[in-house]
Amino acid sequence: MTQPIHVLGFSGSLRQASLNSALLRAADELLPEGNTLEIFDLSAIPLYNDDLRTHGYPVEVQQFRDRLRVADAVLIATPEYNYSIPGVLKNALDWASRPNADKVVPLKGKPVAIMGATPGMFGTVRAQMHLRQMLVYTDNPIVNQPQVLVAGAKDKFDADLHLTDDATRGFVRDLLHNLVKLAALYKRESAQV
Repeated sequence: MTQPIHVLGFSGSLRQASLNSALLRAADELLPEGNTLEIFDLSAIPLYNDDLRTHGYPVEVQQFRDRLRVADAVLIATPEYNYSIPGVLKNALDWASRPNADKVVPLKGKPVAIMGATPGMFGTVRAQMHLRQMLVYTDNPIVNQPQVLVAGAKDKFDADLHLTDDATRGFVRDLLHNLVKLAALYKRESAQV
């Protein structure tokens, strides 16, 4: 019997009516049964400052790092700002990629799945490519398929921001299935070491 996979999800958008945060909530509904998705709000994380880090991680940052440390996998929903990821997401990843006193980097090596929604026509493809490039530094295995690039997203959610588009729901479901499968493989391998 396989152990359940615990996924930590976060959105690169802080807007109350964020399509990417809504995509994360849809992922919670579509995650394979028996697994869990915890959604973390990045809004309280301060701007990265190495002086703060060397004096001890701020409480909000330590909470994020603790949640990453215990997660089996990570799910990131990113909008596209200026052909890249938003600053809030880059900031969170900067905090998550630094070692603690024991040289532990909580993001390092965690399986990651990426998705994104935009009202525009490119579906966050450029932001996702930049994000994949950044995750090379922390040696994260990334789910490559399917790519969840939700273009024209305003037409795929209802007024309450529930994902109603069947094709998109299928892509998200398949992405999560592949993330859980990859995380289970990594979890088994680390248990054997």
